[in-house]
Amino acid sequence: MQIAELPINPRAVTWNRRVEAVLNRVVRGKDRVLGRLGLGGRVADYDDEHYQFIGGANDEMRRKHYDKSLRLLWKAEAAAPWSTFHDLGAAEQALREMAELATSPAEQQVRARLTSAEFKAELDRHYTPRQKQAIVNVLSAIGHGEAYAWLVSASNLRDVRSSGAKAAVTMQVLEEAKHFVVMRELVGAFGVPVPRQSAWEYLLLEGVLAADGLEKFYGMNVLVETIALSIFGALAHLPGLEILRLFHLDESRHTALPMNYLKEFPLTQRQQRGFFARRRRLRMALPTLPLILLLEEDLAILGIDAFEFAGSVLRKVAHLSERAGFYLPRPAPEMLARFNGLFNLYCRLTRPGHLPRDFMDAETSKDRVVARTEREIFASEVVVEAGPRVAQA
Repeated sequence: MQIAELPINPRAVTWNRRVEAVLNRVVRGKDRVLGRLGLGGRVADYDDEHYQFIGGANDEMRRKHYDKSLRLLWKAEAAAPWSTFHDLGAAEQALREMAELATSPAEQQVRARLTSAEFKAELDRHYTPRQKQAIVNVLSAIGHGEAYAWLVSASNLRDVRSSGAKAAVTMQVLEEAKHFVVMRELVGAFGVPVPRQSAWEYLLLEGVLAADGLEKFYGMNVLVETIALSIFGALAHLPGLEILRLFHLDESRHTALPMNYLKEFPLTQRQQRGFFARRRRLRMALPTLPLILLLEEDLAILGIDAFEFAGSVLRKVAHLSERAGFYLPRPAPEMLARFNGLFNLYCRLTRPGHLPRDFMDAETSKDRVVARTEREIFASEVVVEAGPRVAQA
């Protein structure tokens, strides 16, 4: 291809470049000084000399989270055809139509039913009004959490280093936004009142959002996401809630994100084991216990023992916390034993004929697809902090 070049003034070009170079040194020098003095400086943690964020490319983490999340990114139009979402692209829609041509007449009838207003009627057929209210009470607690997860993951973009890590967290921001809007529509389909955020949820989630730096990883990705993971696992087998398997799949990646990130950029000993850091984590987690008690009746209506659920959650949180280096005031076995004693004491006072048991060994994830995913998350051994063995209550 022939290109007709235009004439230029070499002196003007040289002058413009020299002015830019001087200004660049002044601006960047000023920002470096302000940054060292803690008075401001450059806001973005971006390394434009190497065309990447501070911390390096970290492409391994990008492959584990960003690439994988895009491969597994589900669309509400396909997963919840009864909803108002239309998020399939033209190519995806064409593939979907081709797949539908291969379905049997019986399968097409099921799909036609699920794509119509009969979805709500289907819920009415499967659940009593009180059961529907129980499902909404439990799911809305997670729905409020998805709103905060959206905010927290967006703020985490400022705190993680490397291009790969920022790509991974960006995918979480996208998925949390999807979770929030899809969950609102799912909850609304039950046609019962949606409760406000409880005080315990408020304290928990506000505490996570206000946490400093990577402590948000502990509060959201380890603590809150594990509660969500467990709720989705406990409900995904119920009629009309199959879409929760897809929520669960996303949450499984979110809970793994701190561990993968901290392999590359580990916490310091003070951040891991410091007295105040440990106490802050315990304080952040404490509202989860009265929250589960608040949901005890709703969980019971759905056939879920609140203390089995709480024990399962605490076991998973302890596992993920120590794998990532977010240590609590006491070693995990000791902490779990103490909570198990409290659970048994409460049950002895409120449940006639209660016999002591180990709630920490309970598992409330019933769905087979969910169980397979959780085995992959929690199968690997965790090196627990040394501590005395405490007898179970």
